[in-house]
Amino acid sequence: MNYKEIAQETLNIEAQTLLDAAMNITDDFVKAIETILACKGKLIVTGVGKSGLIGAKIAATLASTGTPSFFLHPTEALHGDLGVISKDDVVLAISYSGESEELSSILPHVKRFDTPLIGMTRDRSSTLAKYSDAVIDIVVNKEACPLDSAPTSSTTLTLALGDALAVCLMRARGFKKSDFASFHPGGALGKKLFIKVKDLMKKDDLPIIKKDTKVKDAIVKISEGRLGTVLIVDDDDKLIALVSDGDIRRALLEENFSLEDEIFKYATMNPKTLDDEDILASEALVLIEEMKIQLLVVTDKNKNIKGVLHIHTLIEKGIS
Repeated sequence: MNYKEIAQETLNIEAQTLLDAAMNITDDFVKAIETILACKGKLIVTGVGKSGLIGAKIAATLASTGTPSFFLHPTEALHGDLGVISKDDVVLAISYSGESEELSSILPHVKRFDTPLIGMTRDRSSTLAKYSDAVIDIVVNKEACPLDSAPTSSTTLTLALGDALAVCLMRARGFKKSDFASFHPGGALGKKLFIKVKDLMKKDDLPIIKKDTKVKDAIVKISEGRLGTVLIVDDDDKLIALVSDGDIRRALLEENFSLEDEIFKYATMNPKTLDDEDILASEALVLIEEMKIQLLVVTDKNKNIKGVLHIHTLIEKGIS
């Protein structure tokens, strides 16, 4: 049995289903978008079985992209949860056949409140379609299942149509990356768009020394600072140089090296600095990578040290 060919056939069938559907988007889809945009309340998604599982994902996608939405199971609705639906809401009901018993049972009650109803079904003559103000077609020529029975192509199409709804609504509302990040502050995008340098930089117990510090004392300071670097300041406490443990290792190879030397002899002059702690940490990471450094010193406009930002800190915090 060639499982690779079976997998390819499955994907090709479902891909063709999506391509066919893309050519058959009707004006009812547009009406559905306009209905949701005009909604003053919530978008409530409902469905049973596989349609319910897909509906829950659609509701989650909509909720995270600017459309207040949640999933309501029809059975729970019949046992008291219908009370969450108001006339200001919109209901998106999903049933491939359009005849799901549990779903059909709540439709009269939904319409009793004059709540706009959007149906997703394959059959425009079904009970769901008859109650709906707009019908989004779920039409498939063939399920990917070899028995043409298990929901495969149909659930893929339903999910994709839900994504299409979400994308249209995002475009209509001018939904931006910053808006998305607001709903996902703990995610990678949220970190990238909201965490600033001042939130991550080390400010206390910095390894700062004077230019006349001996090498042996500077080594101790490097160890205590746990940054692999010491910062050298002048008599006015302004940054003038830095020395890394790599600089020390290279110095050891010099013929006249002495632990009694002044560390300034081996320092990197005019190190790269950042004078704006309010920039995004992700932007600082770009600078660090471009300059091929591990430590970025944060100063004010006058070179007074405010903190340091290490590349390891950015990586640990998931900044990319």
